[in-house]
Amino acid sequence: MSLNDHWMQRDLNVLWHPCTQMKDHEQLPLVPIKRGEGVWLEDFDGKRYLDAVSSWWVNVFGHANPRINQRIKDQVDQLEHVILAGFSHAPVIELSERLVKLTPAGLDRVFYADNGSSCIEVALKMSFHYWLNVGKPAKKRFVTLSNSYHGETIAAMSVGDVALFTDTYKALLLDTLKVPSPDCYFRPDGMDWEAHSRAMFAHMERTLAEHGHEVAAVIVEPLIQGAGGMRMYHPVYLRLLREACDRYGVHLIHDEIAVGFGRTGTMFACEQAGIRPDFLCLSKALTGGYLPLAACLTTDRIYQAFYDDYTSLRAFLHSHSYTGNPLACAAALATLDIFEQDNVIEANKALAARMTSATAHLADHPHVAEVRQTGMALAIEMVQDKASKTAYPWQERRGLKVYQHALQRGALLRPLGSVVYFLPPYVISEEQIDFLAEVASEGIDIATRNSVSVAVGNTQYPDFRDPG
Repeated sequence: MSLNDHWMQRDLNVLWHPCTQMKDHEQLPLVPIKRGEGVWLEDFDGKRYLDAVSSWWVNVFGHANPRINQRIKDQVDQLEHVILAGFSHAPVIELSERLVKLTPAGLDRVFYADNGSSCIEVALKMSFHYWLNVGKPAKKRFVTLSNSYHGETIAAMSVGDVALFTDTYKALLLDTLKVPSPDCYFRPDGMDWEAHSRAMFAHMERTLAEHGHEVAAVIVEPLIQGAGGMRMYHPVYLRLLREACDRYGVHLIHDEIAVGFGRTGTMFACEQAGIRPDFLCLSKALTGGYLPLAACLTTDRIYQAFYDDYTSLRAFLHSHSYTGNPLACAAALATLDIFEQDNVIEANKALAARMTSATAHLADHPHVAEVRQTGMALAIEMVQDKASKTAYPWQERRGLKVYQHALQRGALLRPLGSVVYFLPPYVISEEQIDFLAEVASEGIDIATRNSVSVAVGNTQYPDFRDPG
């Protein structure tokens, strides 16, 4: 038995993996990882895999980054954790100061959570509670976009719209208002992204005009709808949305958990629209992919609505045991240092251009409907029929064939349904991007070669639709 097989068997005896039909692993081997370095992951048998998905969109500066490693090592000798209610510590104070300085002007308060879904819960609760505190208890509904994803906890699921994640739990979810997404994939022929995104805003305008009196907030994934298939839209939609939220007295929540910290080509996606949301939710790349940490930034106006004598019961009493953990804050501070010292946003422009050129040929593939890109996120949509953009039946699991081929070639590509995407760490080289493009092209050829249904085991399940 190989070392990989040994660890795989021990795993399957005790673990229940996320976003996984465990029966798949009767046929699809797990990949136990021993170590990581830069863009590479190495299994127990010594085979390496290029991490093209940043280990669920979190790792931006490579595995075992020596600068982040050192900051955590220094911190662990000083303070590993302390309660953040009534106490504080240097790393969380410094990180908060830097986030306030780094994000759009006016986001002056930072509330910490443990992960992205929890951060969304904070923003939703805080928005509702604000309206309650200012005497408008009727404002308790939330508006969200179709095909959106905001996490797996109950309220976060409620404002999502990827059926694979939400349909099972409909009986538990909040009553939210869904508005058609500005996603530009289905734009009419001859219409550009900006025109389509402008046109789609009419749906949001009508919803706010009719329901603004009962809406607490609108929540969006700015520019890229990640788990919905890396669908993308133009920044003009965000500008129109900010103006409408102001007109109708509604909060705007930006979920930049997946798209923040340079992924869209700017430090934060909202910068491309020149706006400031009322709540900015950050996680994932915040710690460079090292430790769970999330930050919900908001305005002093919202903060002041909670600031009162204790007996008023206006305080925001939400809490997590590991809120503002010093080790996670240390990792985040090291991550921000690298952004600042290495001029990362500018350097990424060359990498993004290489991703564009390396995959340009796929636009002519008979089973690729679109190759789309925003910054350091690129997606390739496989389809059954190119002219009509007819999707493959989900039961055929076309993306799984790409995933399996990539593993054989030494790459971790984990498609979202039939959407193959690159979301690599920023330390990837141009040559490694070329390698990913080559592997993806081969995998797409294999996956689209015929229309025979691809099953794992004896049961078919939806293809990988990661929450990221």
